[in-house]
Order: sequence, then structure tokens, then C-alpha cells
Amino acid sequence: MAEGSGARPKRPAPRRTTPLRRPAPVSGEPSWGEPRRGGAGRAKTRDTVGWVKAHGGAGATSLADVLGGVDVGARWPDPSRGEPHRVVLVGRTSARGLRSVSRALGELRGEDGPRGLDLLAVVLVADAPGRLPLGLLGRIRVLRSVVHVHRVPWIPAWRMDRRPRTLPRQLVTLADLVGGEPYAEEAVS
Repeated sequence: MAEGSGARPKRPAPRRTTPLRRPAPVSGEPSWGEPRRGGAGRAKTRDTVGWVKAHGGAGATSLADVLGGVDVGARWPDPSRGEPHRVVLVGRTSARGLRSVSRALGELRGEDGPRGLDLLAVVLVADAPGRLPLGLLGRIRVLRSVVHVHRVPWIPAWRMDRRPRTLPRQLVTLADLVGGEPYAEEAVS
């Protein structure tokens, strides 16, 4: 088209798309959680540990695979429905992860928080190899002032969805706390 010809370039017709819809909140679900999945948190025994993730990618599934227990997702389990009453809250050591852990702890300890749960500890999984910045270490100190905190180091094998050849001592200590044995399910078969 020549400049100044007065003709307008054609614009493509707007594409019709279906808007993404968030699922309706489930009653009793924490504001920081995800929708409940039917039966996902059922415990085999009353003393099974429930791994609660404070945010997506926290590492709860990996810890449940290694140490046993039930990954209940990003919600507090309901012991009256056969879900674990002993829980471990899991988050990453990033700034966002630590904020999510703080929010989840506030929810648990709030007036409207779930009842009948025994929080064993908060587990912070390293978000990257190496040392943490001082600002993040300060936030962890604040968390330690109100709850028992375990830190799990960076495990490169988890990044590739593999099992580590050897477990860090922090996972062995955590296994003692939750009453599990690393890779217990495989040892039986």
C-alpha cells in the first residue's frame, strides 16, 4: 500500500477463545490451596503423615515418595474423613516459598483454621544449590521461632525426576521425625 493512499490495512478478525475459569472454591478449603481431589489424601493408617505443600513445586510429592506418607496437596487434611492428622508443611527456600509457608501457618493457627491436626514440622527444600542470601536466612529464623523447621539441601537427582544414589543426612533425620523409612515401599517388594 502506498503511504497516504487513505486505505487502511486489514486487521485479522478477533479470535474467539473460551475464557479460563477457576474452579469454584470448595467449602473449608484454605485460601492458598487448590481444589480438593477426591480421595487423594486417604491414609492407610491413622498415624500416616500427610505432606502439605504451601505452594506448587514445593517438593511434597518427592518427600512423600522418599519417606512415605500421603501427599495431600495444597490444603489441610480432614482427619474426620480418614485423612492424616499428623502433617508436615513443605515449601521452597525462595522468597515466594517462604511467604507461602508463612501464609499457610497463619491459616493453620487462625481462628478459622482446621482443628485436630498435629503439625510435626515445616520442611524447607532448597530452591537452588549453594548458600542462601542473608535476607532469606532471616526469614527462616523467624519461622524457627514459631515452629520446628527442617531444611533439605538441593538434590540434583530430583531435578531430573530420579532417585538420589545416597540420601542426605537431613532426609534421614526427617525420616526419624515422621516415622518413615526412606523408600520403604520398595524395600518390601
